[in-house]
Amino acid sequence: MDVRGIDDASGADISQPPVTIELVDGGGFFGRLITGAASGDTFTDRYTFTTGGAASVVADLFSYRGRTDGGVDITAMDLYSSAGTQVASGTPVAADGIEQWQLAAGGLAADTYQVLVSGNLNSSSPAVYSASLAVSAVPEPATMTMLLGGLLLIGATRRRCKVQ
Repeated sequence: MDVRGIDDASGADISQPPVTIELVDGGGFFGRLITGAASGDTFTDRYTFTTGGAASVVADLFSYRGRTDGGVDITAMDLYSSAGTQVASGTPVAADGIEQWQLAAGGLAADTYQVLVSGNLNSSSPAVYSASLAVSAVPEPATMTMLLGGLLLIGATRRRCKVQ
Protein backbone atom coordinates (compact mmCIF):
# COMPACT_ATOMS: atom_id res chain seq x y z
CA MET A 1 0.00 0.00 0.00
CA ASP A 2 1.28 3.47 -0.83
CA VAL A 3 2.20 5.50 2.24
CA ARG A 4 2.80 9.15 1.62
CA GLY A 5 2.30 12.42 3.35
CA ILE A 6 3.08 16.07 2.98
CA ASP A 7 4.60 17.98 5.88
CA ASP A 8 2.74 21.20 5.21
CA ALA A 9 0.62 23.21 7.63
CA SER A 10 -1.60 24.56 4.83
CA GLY A 11 -4.10 21.70 4.96
CA ALA A 12 -2.81 19.79 1.95
CA ASP A 13 -4.68 17.02 0.14
CA ILE A 14 -2.79 13.82 0.98
CA SER A 15 -5.09 11.38 -0.84
CA GLN A 16 -3.35 8.23 -2.00
CA PRO A 17 -3.68 6.80 -5.52
CA PRO A 18 -6.57 4.31 -6.00
CA VAL A 19 -5.94 0.86 -4.48
CA THR A 20 -7.57 -2.41 -5.60
CA ILE A 21 -8.99 -4.54 -2.79
CA GLU A 22 -7.93 -8.15 -3.27
CA LEU A 23 -11.02 -10.25 -2.55
CA VAL A 24 -10.31 -13.80 -1.35
CA ASP A 25 -13.36 -16.01 -0.87
CA GLY A 26 -15.59 -12.92 -0.89
CA GLY A 27 -13.63 -10.92 1.68
CA GLY A 28 -10.83 -8.39 1.74
CA PHE A 29 -9.02 -5.79 3.82
CA PHE A 30 -7.94 -2.24 3.12
CA GLY A 31 -6.57 0.67 5.09
CA ARG A 32 -3.80 3.18 5.40
CA LEU A 33 -0.96 4.28 7.64
CA ILE A 34 -0.43 8.03 7.34
CA THR A 35 2.93 9.46 8.39
CA GLY A 36 4.60 12.81 7.86
CA ALA A 37 1.31 14.69 7.45
CA ALA A 38 0.29 17.84 9.30
CA SER A 39 -2.76 18.79 11.31
CA GLY A 40 -5.51 19.94 8.98
CA ASP A 41 -4.41 17.82 6.01
CA THR A 42 -7.33 16.07 4.30
CA PHE A 43 -7.74 12.97 2.14
CA THR A 44 -10.21 10.99 0.08
CA ASP A 45 -8.81 7.51 -0.53
CA ARG A 46 -10.32 5.26 -3.22
CA TYR A 47 -10.50 1.47 -2.92
CA THR A 48 -11.91 -0.54 -5.84
CA PHE A 49 -13.35 -4.04 -6.11
CA THR A 50 -15.34 -5.93 -8.73
CA THR A 51 -18.44 -8.11 -8.38
CA GLY A 52 -19.05 -10.87 -10.92
CA GLY A 53 -22.82 -10.90 -10.51
CA ALA A 54 -25.58 -9.76 -8.20
CA ALA A 55 -24.11 -9.12 -4.74
CA SER A 56 -24.43 -7.45 -1.39
CA VAL A 57 -21.61 -5.70 0.43
CA VAL A 58 -20.82 -5.06 4.10
CA ALA A 59 -17.80 -3.05 5.26
CA ASP A 60 -16.52 -2.06 8.72
CA LEU A 61 -13.87 0.62 9.16
CA PHE A 62 -11.94 1.45 12.33
CA SER A 63 -9.60 4.32 13.09
CA TYR A 64 -7.63 4.72 16.28
CA ARG A 65 -7.02 8.04 17.96
CA GLY A 66 -4.34 7.75 20.67
CA ARG A 67 -5.41 11.01 22.26
CA THR A 68 -8.33 13.38 21.72
CA ASP A 69 -6.28 15.91 19.74
CA GLY A 70 -4.42 13.34 17.61
CA GLY A 71 -4.97 10.77 14.93
CA VAL A 72 -7.33 10.74 12.01
CA ASP A 73 -10.94 11.87 11.91
CA ILE A 74 -12.97 9.91 9.33
CA THR A 75 -15.63 12.18 7.85
CA ALA A 76 -17.26 9.87 5.27
CA MET A 77 -17.28 6.33 3.89
CA ASP A 78 -19.27 5.95 0.67
CA LEU A 79 -19.80 3.35 -2.07
CA TYR A 80 -19.92 4.37 -5.75
CA SER A 81 -20.55 2.45 -8.97
CA SER A 82 -18.18 2.68 -11.95
CA ALA A 83 -20.58 5.27 -13.46
CA GLY A 84 -19.95 7.53 -10.45
CA THR A 85 -23.38 6.98 -8.89
CA GLN A 86 -23.43 6.88 -5.10
CA VAL A 87 -24.82 3.49 -4.07
CA ALA A 88 -24.57 3.68 -0.26
CA SER A 89 -23.28 5.85 2.57
CA GLY A 90 -21.53 4.61 5.66
CA THR A 91 -22.65 5.58 9.13
CA PRO A 92 -20.50 6.28 12.18
CA VAL A 93 -21.08 3.83 15.03
CA ALA A 94 -18.65 4.86 17.78
CA ALA A 95 -16.13 7.62 18.43
CA ASP A 96 -14.50 7.18 21.85
CA GLY A 97 -10.84 6.84 20.93
CA ILE A 98 -11.74 4.17 18.39
CA GLU A 99 -13.93 5.44 15.59
CA GLN A 100 -16.05 2.86 13.72
CA TRP A 101 -17.97 3.22 10.46
CA GLN A 102 -20.29 0.67 8.86
CA LEU A 103 -21.45 0.49 5.26
CA ALA A 104 -23.98 -1.97 3.79
CA ALA A 105 -25.50 -2.24 0.32
CA GLY A 106 -27.60 -4.91 -1.36
CA GLY A 107 -28.86 -5.53 -4.85
CA LEU A 108 -25.58 -4.63 -6.53
CA ALA A 109 -25.17 -5.57 -10.19
CA ALA A 110 -21.96 -6.95 -11.70
CA ASP A 111 -19.68 -3.89 -11.83
CA THR A 112 -16.53 -2.31 -10.46
CA TYR A 113 -17.24 -0.32 -7.30
CA GLN A 114 -15.27 2.21 -5.27
CA VAL A 115 -15.26 2.68 -1.53
CA LEU A 116 -14.27 6.28 -0.79
CA VAL A 117 -12.88 7.00 2.67
CA SER A 118 -12.57 10.71 3.51
CA GLY A 119 -11.10 12.35 6.55
CA ASN A 120 -8.70 14.85 8.05
CA LEU A 121 -5.76 14.76 10.40
CA ASN A 122 -5.90 16.25 13.87
CA SER A 123 -2.12 16.39 14.40
CA SER A 124 1.19 15.54 12.78
CA SER A 125 1.28 12.23 14.69
CA PRO A 126 1.06 9.04 12.63
CA ALA A 127 -2.53 7.93 12.01
CA VAL A 128 -4.09 4.70 10.85
CA TYR A 129 -7.42 3.32 9.69
CA SER A 130 -8.27 -0.21 8.60
CA ALA A 131 -11.34 -1.86 7.18
CA SER A 132 -12.78 -5.21 6.17
CA LEU A 133 -15.08 -5.79 3.22
CA ALA A 134 -17.36 -8.80 2.64
CA VAL A 135 -19.01 -9.37 -0.74
CA SER A 136 -21.79 -11.99 -0.84
CA ALA A 137 -23.32 -13.34 -4.02
CA VAL A 138 -27.09 -12.92 -4.23
CA PRO A 139 -28.95 -15.71 -6.06
CA GLU A 140 -30.79 -14.70 -9.22
CA PRO A 141 -34.62 -14.81 -8.98
CA ALA A 142 -34.71 -17.67 -11.52
CA THR A 143 -32.39 -19.70 -9.29
CA MET A 144 -34.69 -19.18 -6.31
CA THR A 145 -37.72 -20.17 -8.41
CA MET A 146 -35.98 -23.37 -9.53
CA LEU A 147 -35.01 -24.15 -5.93
CA LEU A 148 -38.57 -23.63 -4.71
CA GLY A 149 -39.94 -25.73 -7.59
CA GLY A 150 -37.49 -28.53 -6.76
CA LEU A 151 -38.46 -28.50 -3.11
CA LEU A 152 -42.17 -28.64 -4.03
CA LEU A 153 -41.51 -31.56 -6.37
CA ILE A 154 -39.61 -33.46 -3.66
CA GLY A 155 -42.39 -32.75 -1.15
CA ALA A 156 -45.09 -33.92 -3.58
CA THR A 157 -43.13 -37.11 -4.37
CA ARG A 158 -42.65 -37.92 -0.69
CA ARG A 159 -46.31 -37.29 0.03
CA ARG A 160 -47.34 -39.49 -2.87
CA CYS A 161 -45.07 -42.32 -1.61
CA LYS A 162 -46.61 -42.10 1.88
CA VAL A 163 -50.18 -42.23 0.51
CA GLN A 164 -49.57 -45.44 -1.48
